[in-house]
Amino acid sequence: MYWSDLKDKVAGLALAQSPYGGSPIASDILREGQLGDYVNLRKLMEILICKVLKGDMQAMEDLTYKRRKEFLQKHHLPKELPVVSFHTEASISPAVLATLSRVAHAELPMMAPLSDGQPARLPVVMPLGAAMAACAQLLLVRYKEQSDGLVARCDAEVPGSIVVRPKRKLDHAWMVYSSLRDDPSEADAAQVCEALLTLLVEVGQKKRHELSMKDE
Repeated sequence: MYWSDLKDKVAGLALAQSPYGGSPIASDILREGQLGDYVNLRKLMEILICKVLKGDMQAMEDLTYKRRKEFLQKHHLPKELPVVSFHTEASISPAVLATLSRVAHAELPMMAPLSDGQPARLPVVMPLGAAMAACAQLLLVRYKEQSDGLVARCDAEVPGSIVVRPKRKLDHAWMVYSSLRDDPSEADAAQVCEALLTLLVEVGQKKRHELSMKDE
């Protein structure tokens, strides 16, 4: 959309668990006769997005398949832009239902024995893994598609991009919120992001070399 202004400033595009093609969860929640009609889920999502997360329902609408199709038909990615797509599959094993994720920290008032002048900090945890596992199970049963709980793997692949498909089971929230059971022997989100950016630079260098060879 703004490529003429950005082409000298953008080296490439790395998409991590991105709903490039849309999200089945967004489409089902907002479509009549689908998930949004059960237990007034549409209204609950509106409260969650607008009141709790201080967001906009327009963002949810923009992730439906209809809106994404309209957008992608109007705005094509430049052929010379290096693109890396990274997508994952959420685990749906029973153990995941007991997994808690850190989503914030709460500060407690300073109390004498705890103190060197700093307030005590406690992690705030939520069962995000369980929610992602439930959504992934639903999408697998309903559409026969693997997903990270919010985005189907097929929708996270940009056509023509270099695709990274890790075998490790990771849900959509993993990139932002770490689990209390994270394995220290596995790469964390920061290391994965660094690896993706390194790969993107390598892909960009190769693509520029190929373009220069064609010009000659």
